[in-house]
Amino acid sequence: MELMKRIQRFIRANVNSMMGSVEDPEKILEQAVMEMQRNLVQLRQAVAQAIATQKRTERQTAQAKSTAEEWYRRAQLALQANDEPLARVALTKRRAYQETDDTLATQIKQQNSLIAKMKQDMRSLELKISEAKTKKDMYIARARSAEASYRLQEMLSSSSTTSSLNAFERMEEKVLQLEAKSEAIAQLDSDDLQQQFTSLESNNTIDGELVAMKVQLLSATKNIPHKGNDLNSETTNP
Repeated sequence: MELMKRIQRFIRANVNSMMGSVEDPEKILEQAVMEMQRNLVQLRQAVAQAIATQKRTERQTAQAKSTAEEWYRRAQLALQANDEPLARVALTKRRAYQETDDTLATQIKQQNSLIAKMKQDMRSLELKISEAKTKKDMYIARARSAEASYRLQEMLSSSSTTSSLNAFERMEEKVLQLEAKSEAIAQLDSDDLQQQFTSLESNNTIDGELVAMKVQLLSATKNIPHKGNDLNSETTNP
């Protein structure tokens, strides 16, 4: 028995040490979800910045295309004025803006792919955050339940609790003994009272019988003739 108690104390001490050294599950899960939300905010900012860059590139593309068309119109005017060198310069400018337009168009395609990928990652992260919040609540509830169960078992296995429960058991036994004694005394009182009434009824019966016997004796005495009365009767008669 002493060996089992020592083993239980050893196990309880190790569990307490582990619980003290392990980080708070609620704090860990809260920090993890907060970190994911910070990442989501940063990703949204990056997507917004990429979209803004794309819009700016699209405006630059439209401007390059418009400028290229303007230099083409100028080249036409130079040819109409028989100024071929000026027309050649205008076409050279036009070619430069066309190249810029082509470069920006390629850049826009790359930005579209990047933005689409970032949006997909953002939706995936939002889904993961939602799942993480659900799991966080579940794990926190399980952690609280496990800790409460451990504390309860520790309390029930403690010597003070055992002593208190033993005290209740002793008091229950005493109460049962007192109740049994009370019932026994009540039963004895009831039997004694019943015996008194039975004795009284028996005495009443005997008294009644005695009275009846006395009445019978008295009646019999009255019916017996007296000898003196008989002699007088004989003397008077001729």
